[in-house]
Amino acid sequence: MAAMVASMDDPDNRSPVVAAARAGDLAAFDSLMRRHERLVLATALRLLGNLTDAQDASQEVFLKLYRNLGKLERPGNIPAWLYKVTVNVCHDARRRRLASAPVEEAEALPALAADPQQSAGQAERRHALDLSLRLLSERERAAVVLRDLEGLSTEEVARAMGTREATVRSQIRQGRMKMKGFLESYFRRRA
Repeated sequence: MAAMVASMDDPDNRSPVVAAARAGDLAAFDSLMRRHERLVLATALRLLGNLTDAQDASQEVFLKLYRNLGKLERPGNIPAWLYKVTVNVCHDARRRRLASAPVEEAEALPALAADPQQSAGQAERRHALDLSLRLLSERERAAVVLRDLEGLSTEEVARAMGTREATVRSQIRQGRMKMKGFLESYFRRRA
């Protein structure tokens, strides 16, 4: 997944497309949005655990980008801004969802493997990972998703979450320990 994520300092973001989108060109904004939609959707899906909510969050994130693109101080750092906004939008969505309804079963993405046994194993591992992510606090979940699943550096995660690197390292360590304990127990019961 990290390979598909643009670097936080992607020189591509300083392109004429960004300048045109900042000037109000809707086709340029659409191109910019398409360039980053997988990054936002994948992050939102991992944070929220359900495709419908992740799609709603992604729409909200891009609406915020549209409204604020002209105000960004460093438009060349759009991925960092998108991560930060995605984490905040997902945090708000989880809070609203928890206040109104019980947590839904995480939706699994379709497996790409041709072997049905391999597909089943991948689906079970994905399900266990989704369950383990739910055990974490929102801050731990965001730190683990951004660092371990999206491949950001600790510094980039700290910027995206608006916190210090030491705090991020602590949240990641705590989150990993909780996930490891859950996953060991989960697969031990399955064996």
